Amino acid sequence: MAVDELSPSELIDKAIADLGDWRGERLAEIRALIHEVDPEVVEEWKYRGSPTWSHDGTLAVGNAREDTVTLRFAQGAQLRDPKKLFNASLGGKQWRAIDINEGDRINRRSLKALLREAVEYNKTHGYMSRKAAAGDKPILLSGGNPQIAKADGDAPVQAYIAAMPEWKHDIGRRLDDLIERTVPDVRKAVRWNSPWYGVEGMGWFLSYHVFTRYVKVTFTNGMRLDPLPPGEAKDPDSRWINIHEGELDEAQMETWVRQAAAVPGWFGFDTM
Repeated sequence: MAVDELSPSELIDKAIADLGDWRGERLAEIRALIHEVDPEVVEEWKYRGSPTWSHDGTLAVGNAREDTVTLRFAQGAQLRDPKKLFNASLGGKQWRAIDINEGDRINRRSLKALLREAVEYNKTHGYMSRKAAAGDKPILLSGGNPQIAKADGDAPVQAYIAAMPEWKHDIGRRLDDLIERTVPDVRKAVRWNSPWYGVEGMGWFLSYHVFTRYVKVTFTNGMRLDPLPPGEAKDPDSRWINIHEGELDEAQMETWVRQAAAVPGWFGFDTM
C-alpha cells in the first residue's frame, strides 16, 4: 500500500517500525500510555508528518530526532507539572515539551497524570465545550477574536462586528462605518476569522483582527500609504496598526482607507 493511502494510525505504526531502535520503543510506550489514559483519543498525522494525539483539539505531538524523542503538549503552559517532567520549550506561552534521551526511563505514573490533565483541559476548553457555552453566539477564539465562517458580503462582517467583545465592538462598528462612507463601492468578506474590505478589480486593501488588548488593522498595500502605518509586516507590501481602547484616530484612518482603496491591493480571493 502506498504511503499516501495509509491511515494516520498506520502512518504512526510505520514511523515507529522504521525507527527500529530505542526511539521507536519510546514512541510506542508513549502511544500506549496515551491510549490507556484516554481510550477515545484520536490519532492524526499532522505538523509536517508527526504522530499526533487529539481529543477536542491537539493533546500531544511526538517526534523522534537523531538522539532524542520529544513529546510536546499543545496546552502544556496551562498544565500543572509537580514532577517537573517538562524540560524543553519552557518559555512558550502555549506549548511545553518533554525531551527523552537514550537510557532515560519514563516516569509512567507522572506522565499519565499529566496526560489526564491535558485531556481534561481540552474537554473543558476545547471547541465543543466553547461551542456549548456560546450557544447561538459565535465562539471567541484566542484573544477574543470571533470565529465566523468564511463568506462574502456584508452579513458575515456584521456578524463578526456584533461578536467583537467589550470596547472592541465599538472599534469594529466605527471602522466599518468609516470604510463604507469613504469607499461607497466597497466589497466585504470574512476569511480566516477576519473581516476583509476591497474594491472590485482592485483587490483587497484592508482587514482587521481582534487581540486581547487591541484590534490589529492591516493594509495589504500599506507601503503605498503616506504616512506609512507604523507596523512593518512580513509581507513586504503590507503595513499595520494596533488600535487600543480609545486610540482610533478616525481622520488618519480615513486618509489611509481612501489611499488604500485607490491603488491595487491583494488579489488573494477568487471572488475579486
